[in-house]
Amino acid sequence: QVQLVESGGGLVQPGGSLRLSCAASGIILSMYAMGWYRQAPGTQRELVAVITSGGSTNYGDSLKGRFTISRDNAKNTVYLQMNSLKPEDTTVYYCNAKSSFRSYWGQGTRLPVSA
Repeated sequence: QVQLVESGGGLVQPGGSLRLSCAASGIILSMYAMGWYRQAPGTQRELVAVITSGGSTNYGDSLKGRFTISRDNAKNTVYLQMNSLKPEDTTVYYCNAKSSFRSYWGQGTRLPVSA
């Protein structure tokens, strides 16, 4: 059974930093492109960042420079370092593992950014 478990969400003040983690089980992480997406109520899920199995990265518009995605295949974990957080970053963040044939999602972790 494949599981992606996000952690690290929680209340943070504007301008603050936080690191999200996504621990994968049931898959070999190195064989998957890993991504972070976010979705606010009533909106479509949007790309935050993706990292390929080879380590190439891509970011959503306006997020590069503030957010950094990384992976540790030995720990089967992918990370999202978020800096200079803004109130508009408040939403639920989801982890995704994608191969040519499969796509898996985590349950999401909430990130409220508020003073």
